[in-house]
Amino acid sequence: MSNKKLVFSGVQPTGNLHLGNYLGALKNFVSLQKEIDCIYCVVDLHAITTFQNPNELKNNIFETTASFLATGLDPTKSIIFNQSSVSAHSELAWIFNCVSRIGWLNRMTQFKDKAGSDKEKASVGLYIYPNLMAADILLYKATHVPVGADQKQHLELSRDIAQKFNTDFNCKDFFPLPEPLILKNISRVMSLRDGTKKMSKSEESDYSRINLKDSTDEIVKKIKKAKSDSQPIPSDLKSLEKKPEALNLLNIYSEVSKINLEKTLKEMAGKEYSYLKGKLADLLVSEISPIGKEIIKLMNDKTYLINILKKGTEKASIKAEENLNNIREKVGLI
Repeated sequence: MSNKKLVFSGVQPTGNLHLGNYLGALKNFVSLQKEIDCIYCVVDLHAITTFQNPNELKNNIFETTASFLATGLDPTKSIIFNQSSVSAHSELAWIFNCVSRIGWLNRMTQFKDKAGSDKEKASVGLYIYPNLMAADILLYKATHVPVGADQKQHLELSRDIAQKFNTDFNCKDFFPLPEPLILKNISRVMSLRDGTKKMSKSEESDYSRINLKDSTDEIVKKIKKAKSDSQPIPSDLKSLEKKPEALNLLNIYSEVSKINLEKTLKEMAGKEYSYLKGKLADLLVSEISPIGKEIIKLMNDKTYLINILKKGTEKASIKAEENLNNIREKVGLI
């Protein structure tokens, strides 16, 4: 087994990527590609575990690809492609359906969250998609996966599947046991309307998030209207932690300005939130507006995006087919 590091990560094309996606994932992807071989995938098969309008899905695949490029991913340094264009993902997922155990899937908390109260009406795909996630990672024998807290359980399942496959088919170390890659301990970006909830594209109010395609005016307006506090900014972390909306704004400011939270708090202590919001709006306009403009520009050149995905698919397919042929042989498939 090779000791060379390889990163795999996927983003669902559900439209409207936002500041949380950027700070929590995309910005880190760009840093990683400078140091390690990386594969970044638009995981469109994961998106269809819940019904998607076909035209919207197609547009969202392009928009996610455009967002990858606009935030700085370089197709000459990283492999960028969409999952469904490499059929080996689906074939390995079926093999893993036969390796994985029902008890393991029953413990997956995300299915319970996404299926809601009426689990009987959830798609089978939603139930077994952690096996597809394991296939995405292990098809390329990825060694590291950037994960947030909500994905850690799925990575542990990937490790369990890899270990069971290696044992069942007497091929020790055939699959690596992928490690979680936590670049830095950044706080999750929370809703601008409720500091106890994660920033999400599914939240009804558009004022709850900064979208990567937001205009300068929209960014300024959303930060101005963000929930904060009538009292001045506290001077210590303990007091700040009791004010989740205020903490969220300071965390975002800290992350974008690259100044740690303690120093940020020292700078802002005793000031009104209008001062912080003005500074934060300026920072976000400077960082996010150019990305939004680039996404819009790229979305007007679908031929270019198709070409990027096609080249990425060709590169991914070479790696995938080589590994899948070895997997078929281990399993006994002709």
